[in-house]
Amino acid sequence: MTQDRAVEATLPEPPEAARKVFGERLGDAVRYAELLADIGVGRGLIGPREVPRLWERHLLNCAVLSEVVPEEVTVCDVGSGAGLPGIPLALVRPDLRITLLEPLLRRINFLGEVVELLGLEDQVSLVRGRAEEVLPTFTPVHVVTARAVAPLDRLAGWGVPLLRPYGEMLAIKGETAEEELKAARGALAKLGMVRSSVLHAGVGVVDPPSTVVRVEVGESPGGVRFAAKRAKAARRGGSSRRPRR
Repeated sequence: MTQDRAVEATLPEPPEAARKVFGERLGDAVRYAELLADIGVGRGLIGPREVPRLWERHLLNCAVLSEVVPEEVTVCDVGSGAGLPGIPLALVRPDLRITLLEPLLRRINFLGEVVELLGLEDQVSLVRGRAEEVLPTFTPVHVVTARAVAPLDRLAGWGVPLLRPYGEMLAIKGETAEEELKAARGALAKLGMVRSSVLHAGVGVVDPPSTVVRVEVGESPGGVRFAAKRAKAARRGGSSRRPRR
């Protein structure tokens, strides 16, 4: 059996919801799913048992995040891994400029191949490293995204300092999102959080909808510790205005 036939035998056809969500980019979404099911599995980026549920559990679950991301903003996908949610988000939102932040070389190599094959070079950039390592030279963004890469308080410690003033972190979480947010509120407040909420994206499109924790920050993302760094970034030409919704 050829490699392509193996992919066809294990990867389901895109569901009707995928046609609705990805629209004219459905072909690219299918190609991305094929890459995940083929070299993604071969390189250990996803488990083989995830292939039958790639559409519902992974691609669509991430793509509907687009419903809660403001228009025409910069985004950093922290701990992007195999490109989730960054790649699906790029496919459905060409107005966004997205950075995929990932420390592992084999994942960065895979992401580079995906970006090239899908023609996303003008929209998506790659940065190899951990959030705390790249912070001194990283240009702050409006939105940080992440998908269950760590407990919320730890995730915010990585992602919130990468934000511009009045930015927000959007973390795709599971059924315990409300409890996790409640437990992390003290830590989030120290990082400059001014508001937080739990949202549901993809209602009526995907089942179940994606649960998203939104953490909004004020003038000092990361808290007092990062205030001076944010002021320096603003002097380089960044705006402190709240992104459009």
